[in-house]
Formats: sequence, structure tokens, C-alpha cells
Amino acid sequence: MNLKPIRTETDYQQTLKELEQIFDAQPHTPEYEKLDILTTLVEVYEQKNYPIDPPSPIAAILYYLESRNQGVSTFIENLKHHGVSEEIINIALNEMTH
Repeated sequence: MNLKPIRTETDYQQTLKELEQIFDAQPHTPEYEKLDILTTLVEVYEQKNYPIDPPSPIAAILYYLESRNQGVSTFIENLKHHGVSEEIINIALNEMTH
């Protein structure tokens, strides 16, 4: 097994191609061990070179609602039920619609 750090975009692309070739490796095999190591190297390279910012709180809430097939109105009703002020709810609604 010839492994090295991923330092360049070329290294990264080559590693991705190599991962594709061994993607279906069976556990407890040398190919699987290599898959595990290469995946870790790719994750580190991507975190450094292609960071993903966390979503805004509003985007996170909207994603949560959408993934559970819940509407904004249900969310608002839950906020009211838990004593959130009308002013805060209006600010949230304003952010969600812009």
C-alpha cells in the first residue's frame, strides 16, 4: 500500500479516482483498509480546501421543517405555544420570507 498526504488538487483528483476503484471493498481486506485511510485523507483535504460554513439559523430551521414535511405555520404555532412573543415571531417570519 503506497499512501501519501494529499497536498495538491492533482493529488486529490487521483485519490478520488483510486477511491472509486475500491469503493465496494469488503471489510477485513487490504483494499478496505486502504479505502478507510484514503477516505480520511480526502476528508482532511476537503475540510482544509473546501470548507462548508454552517447554515444560518433560519436556513437550519427551514431545512428541519422541510425534511419533516412540516409547514412554517406549525412551527409558528409551536413557538406561540411555548410562550415566544409575537415580536420575536414576526422577526423570524420576516427572516424566513426574505
